Amino acid sequence: VQLQASGGGLVQPGGSLRLSCAGNGYALDLYTVGWFRQAPGKEREDISCITFNSESTYYSDSAKGRFTISRDNTKNTAYLQMNDLKLEDTAVYYCATTWRCVDSSWLQEMNTWGQGTLVTVSS
Repeated sequence: VQLQASGGGLVQPGGSLRLSCAGNGYALDLYTVGWFRQAPGKEREDISCITFNSESTYYSDSAKGRFTISRDNTKNTAYLQMNDLKLEDTAVYYCATTWRCVDSSWLQEMNTWGQGTLVTVSS
């Protein structure tokens, strides 16, 4: 597995989680990194992306104001801080590498992704 997402779990509405994306022998610093999620019975939904040098980020409407993407290339890891979680945020979250980070089109240009991490928001 080249990309490994972790940090998911069960959280109450309004709570927070921080997801991590580790490049296991895969040099993340060469790529834009994005996060997407998929809930049961639903299509993939883009969340956010960040360029290789952290100069540019993109957030979907559902993520704006609540989620923050970041990365630490010295640790070959990217992060997704999720605050004010809602029931509808329940899904498996995946990280992926891609090229551009301008809008949701990054999701169509993914070149690598790995195992996801389950986030369950429930009271």
